[in-house]
Amino acid sequence: AMGSSYVKTLANLLRIVRRLGPMQRDLVADGWAAAERAHADVIVYHPKMFGAPHYAERLGIPAVLGLLFPQLVPTDAFPAVGFPERDWGMWYNRLTYRIVLGISGRLARYFSGQWRAEYGLPPIPRGMDFLHRTDGSPIPILHAFSEHIVPTPSDWPESATTTGFWFLDRSSDWTPPDDLYAFLDAGDPPVYIGFGSMAARDPERTTRIVLEAVQRAGVRAILATGWGGLTASDVPPTGHLALAAVERVSAVVHHGGAGTTAAGLRAGRPTVICPFFGDQPFWGRRIHALGVGPSPIPQKELTPEKLAAALIQATTDAEMRQRAEALGREIRSEDGVGRAVDVLEALVA
Repeated sequence: AMGSSYVKTLANLLRIVRRLGPMQRDLVADGWAAAERAHADVIVYHPKMFGAPHYAERLGIPAVLGLLFPQLVPTDAFPAVGFPERDWGMWYNRLTYRIVLGISGRLARYFSGQWRAEYGLPPIPRGMDFLHRTDGSPIPILHAFSEHIVPTPSDWPESATTTGFWFLDRSSDWTPPDDLYAFLDAGDPPVYIGFGSMAARDPERTTRIVLEAVQRAGVRAILATGWGGLTASDVPPTGHLALAAVERVSAVVHHGGAGTTAAGLRAGRPTVICPFFGDQPFWGRRIHALGVGPSPIPQKELTPEKLAAALIQATTDAEMRQRAEALGREIRSEDGVGRAVDVLEALVA
């Protein structure tokens, strides 16, 4: 079922891209305008900005691909993010990358080829793809996540570097608002619950599930409202509607986005992931495999009973808490930004 679901997702993506062709062309044009104005020494880009290596070629500077999760570099160890994990061996894992690179590459070649023709560059050679320059040499890749979460596969090329997460630390003088500060001090450390920018189809239902689960588990909670679908109605005294200082909570519950997952793990807190799509199920599986959180609960399967059980495990399992604290120390010892900068400076030099 998961496999067929992913095929449907790819088919829907192709239909969307066809309909949004003008938007893709505008994206390529806007990207070039930004790159040209920047007078940059190097371009670091996300794969959705697939014109970047072509801009770099025209400007005569390096281009470096930055990935927030293992999406494009083939390996025997695990399938591409978005595909279900199966015990079918390396042929299946490798096939998933061929599918991703094949479909994405065709889209990129189409729109980038138009741009190259407009700016007098030769047609895209056969050897160029998402992972290689026009001369066939590998494009340097920065994997912006921790090797303690995703161990580096032995078959990844030297051109791919796992740097550690890229954190943007806020000002050290930040303090919680008075009402949140009072709530944090009024009892046991609460659980943080929020689904980031993921909008639920039925926000009221999601909120009811979360509130009932909190009551069943007997925990205090901080609920982050907004895009994630949680609403401010009917909140019991155990729930406080605000964003939390994650260091002050006992566990975190979220959708499993790369940045949110990194923040919770860095703080050394057990994590409950309720994924929607994309890379979120992947992070949920990694959390569970590392023993720093319960098994992920897909949003379609979210119930008060399942979430309450996960909350109880995340807040009472001493071994899980110890593993999360140890992992947090490992992640805090990394300097993902510093290591990425070292790679970029070496390229420019």
